[in-house]
Amino acid sequence: MGAGGARLGRVELTIVRDPVTRVPKIPGSSLAGVYRTYVAMAMHESHPNRKARGQPWPYYPHCAGLGQPRGDYLGHCAQPDCPVCTVFGFARGRDQAGGFAGLAAFTDAHVLLFPVPTRQGPRWITCPDALRLVGLEVQGVDQKDQKDQKDQKDQKDQNAVYLGSNQNTHLNLGWLLLPVKVCTQFKTIADSLRNLTTPDFTILDYVLDRLALVSDRLFAHIVNSNLEVRTSVAINPATGAAEEQALFSYEALPRGTVLAWEIITKNPGYFRIEGQVISAVSTPDQVHEKVKLAHPYLEHLGVGGMGTRGMGRLKVLFSDQSPSTQTVSCSASSTSATSSPSGSSAPSAGGMTASSSGTEQGGAP
Repeated sequence: MGAGGARLGRVELTIVRDPVTRVPKIPGSSLAGVYRTYVAMAMHESHPNRKARGQPWPYYPHCAGLGQPRGDYLGHCAQPDCPVCTVFGFARGRDQAGGFAGLAAFTDAHVLLFPVPTRQGPRWITCPDALRLVGLEVQGVDQKDQKDQKDQKDQKDQNAVYLGSNQNTHLNLGWLLLPVKVCTQFKTIADSLRNLTTPDFTILDYVLDRLALVSDRLFAHIVNSNLEVRTSVAINPATGAAEEQALFSYEALPRGTVLAWEIITKNPGYFRIEGQVISAVSTPDQVHEKVKLAHPYLEHLGVGGMGTRGMGRLKVLFSDQSPSTQTVSCSASSTSATSSPSGSSAPSAGGMTASSSGTEQGGAP
């Protein structure tokens, strides 16, 4: 997902990043627009002869675009029985009052697991801040032992990589060589992530068997140091040679990156459209079922630009209620893990997606 501009430097077209952590992300606005388009496509395939306001009004493209009619484009139908306009909202014209915000809200998609090369093969790194997105509170990472606060070796171990077993004293994550420390509750972390996925999706087992944990402050540096950078150039079809001043480079998340986001669904019973009851959906679960119609399209059509170059395709691994909060300690002296309900009152559905570029799983935007 491009940042929408160019700058002087090594990469002209940079990826969108979180303004605080500087970790790449997919904005929720981008997810909402893509979801709307793909749900409209799915509804059009199942109801190709759909009518609204007494005339033919196909779901796609009319209920999937900007919403303002122009030319042959009718715009959003804004009907209470339209699953696209009710779930994703609609806008009125400049001189018309009203509009509807929609019953589904999307958070940004943040990096949960990020693949990096090591001398032992690929490893998927994560950090406490990323795990917090899926209800895991990891303690004991990037903290000094109280009795060794003045020990220089202990200060170096703050920049360690945490694994389930201490097979080596050091491990490289890309170009960065880090000391290895053992997390006694590492299996609990992997099992909690494994329980988030659907039972028939087993590729995540390969990822979780190669999991590594680093501190929050190291995570952003490792991710940004291991992004995929591609270079493209325009070719003159007459000569077969490169065009002048047509060379550019851009960043991308590598294939196999796992992203996490939430979709919050509202209760349709609390809302009205021009005084009419919403009839397209009646419960938050039904809203979520309509949103899920987009998932097969995400896998094949993707999200973001440069889709014809193998970018942007996503495979949704998990789609259900938000997980409960669980606390895990990686300190050497603790071997306990506790869990508690999340306490969230808003119905929500988490999305955990493995992204990839140019393979059957597709490429990260």
